[in-house]
Amino acid sequence: MLIFAVTGMGGIGKTALALEAAHRARAEGWFPGGTLFVDLRGYDDDPVTADQAVLALLDALGVRDRDLPPTTGRQYDAYRALLAERRDRMLLILDNASDPTQYVPLLPGTDRHRVLITSRDRPDALPVRLIDLETLDPDDSVALVTRALHGTDERDDRPAREPDALRELADLCGHLPLALQIAAGMLRRRRHRDIASVVAEIRDAGDATAVLDHASPGADLYGRSLVLRPVLETSYRRLPPDQARLLRLLCLAPGAETGTEAVAALADLGTESVLSLLEDLAATHLVAPVRGGNGTASEVRWRLHDLVRGFGAGVVAEDAGLREEGEAARERVLGYYQRWAEAADDRLRWLPGMEEPERFRDRGQALAWLDGERAALVAAVEWGREERFADAAVRLAQYLGKFLDWRRYFDDWITVAEAAREAARLAGDRLAEAVSWDHLGLALQEAGRVEEAIDAHHKARDLYQTTGDRHREASAWNNLGLALQEAGRPEEAIDAHHRARDLYQTTGDRYREASAWNNLGLALQEAGRVEEAIDAHHRARDLYQTAGDRYREASAWNNLGLALRKAGRVEEAIKAYSTCLELYQEYEDWYGDGQTLHNLALAHQAAHRPAEARAAYLQSADAFTRANAPDRAAQARARAAELPD
Repeated sequence: MLIFAVTGMGGIGKTALALEAAHRARAEGWFPGGTLFVDLRGYDDDPVTADQAVLALLDALGVRDRDLPPTTGRQYDAYRALLAERRDRMLLILDNASDPTQYVPLLPGTDRHRVLITSRDRPDALPVRLIDLETLDPDDSVALVTRALHGTDERDDRPAREPDALRELADLCGHLPLALQIAAGMLRRRRHRDIASVVAEIRDAGDATAVLDHASPGADLYGRSLVLRPVLETSYRRLPPDQARLLRLLCLAPGAETGTEAVAALADLGTESVLSLLEDLAATHLVAPVRGGNGTASEVRWRLHDLVRGFGAGVVAEDAGLREEGEAARERVLGYYQRWAEAADDRLRWLPGMEEPERFRDRGQALAWLDGERAALVAAVEWGREERFADAAVRLAQYLGKFLDWRRYFDDWITVAEAAREAARLAGDRLAEAVSWDHLGLALQEAGRVEEAIDAHHKARDLYQTTGDRHREASAWNNLGLALQEAGRPEEAIDAHHRARDLYQTTGDRYREASAWNNLGLALQEAGRVEEAIDAHHRARDLYQTAGDRYREASAWNNLGLALRKAGRVEEAIKAYSTCLELYQEYEDWYGDGQTLHNLALAHQAAHRPAEARAAYLQSADAFTRANAPDRAAQARARAAELPD
């Protein structure tokens, strides 16, 4: 006997799919014996029992009144006997089941017929072929609403007039068919209003469920109420207390997906305990597992549907005790992210002779963890706008700058720096506010917003001077010089880098003095003072070599190559670029590789070696592609194509 189960969260369209499949199967002649359907109402307050359902099924089979056996046992016997006698295959649809006790007694005792069960819970204990439904693709969501509107009035041109608003509405509905159906009903009723009005109402309320349910148009084609919150409430109320608690806390987690370890921190439970609870919640389709690279438990992430997240957060907000429980959970997960982000940042900044960081054995491990947690880390920093989390959020932000710069996630870096700046101001920490302004300036410059970057570094410098932190003041001068270079103001940049260098020398920081020399060399190049620039880059290279920082030594070699090429010393420049590339092989800085290869190509062109230049340009394009810099990659390919054969 083949048994199929269509499972998914409430409102996903299980019943609609089952009935549509039944109609098509009947049209194809797959079930000449007909179809039996019973709604078990498994998630209502008074679900249908198997004993009640068998009476309905016998009635559909023509057994009623005096023909009905007097006892429950004999009723089941009669039901199975009738199915066994039927030679023509039948389809039995057992809809909306919440527990196996509702449908196991109703299964036919023959392999001839087929059974289709719909449920919000996966029947993992039974040998059932599962069909798990997920939310719709965005294009399908748009098509659903469009068809619903055109089905009522083919002249309704709102979907064509407002494609962006329609897509945003579909996003706000979480691409859940029930929510989309309700939204379509609202638009039918508001036929003289635009789609953007519904979008604005949901955004203003901050709760799609409340808006959609308030304006729900009634029942669907199956007579079921078109409402969202009761669907979510019934699923939530059925959960055991430990699962219900975990679901509530998971609804408060930062980011759309949460790793198993972070969930354990939220719940203050061991990894194995929380993993078992998460698997139980996944069986109810209230959370969805998202498998990572090697499939281990530590790499599985857990995703909530947006409407489930909003519902759970609302449950917490309505109860003072649950609110405090939630705030404590948020503090725990923020501490978790802070600890491991610091360790990962330490690994990215590690140099020979330093203490080995926790957990991460190499840069690759640190970057992999940061990549996986990036969205959650950024969202957690934004909690710093609440006073309770301000201090922790500021510290977390400071651990993310190196990573976000390295991966070129400049929009995220700006978000993190702005949130940290507000958190520092809220916490009354002037030094942390200065650091945040400095990081914001770096992110703004990388994003091409140079004048804003200059302003940010000025603010950072002034705050450092106010707090008396001369070491960090040197950093602000150094970063200000970079922004001034980008703005085409080399003489001002030279002055800023001189100030940074002098302050680093005063504080005895030879390592950061190397950075000031390196940046000074770039500014001197822009000012046409090439020989001075060559000397500055030599000094930077030597200081980086002394510190054992091979990555920044590579940067100094690249910049030295630029200066040597401008001085007409092309062969020396090519050697400098080649040395830079050898050092870069230890790292995954594809953007840096791309820049150096591009510079190498220019040097080969200057030396009249078109074949070598073309090869370097194409290698540069490959590196820029890996660095997610398609514009630079296209530019490099175009330069390669321009070269003569």
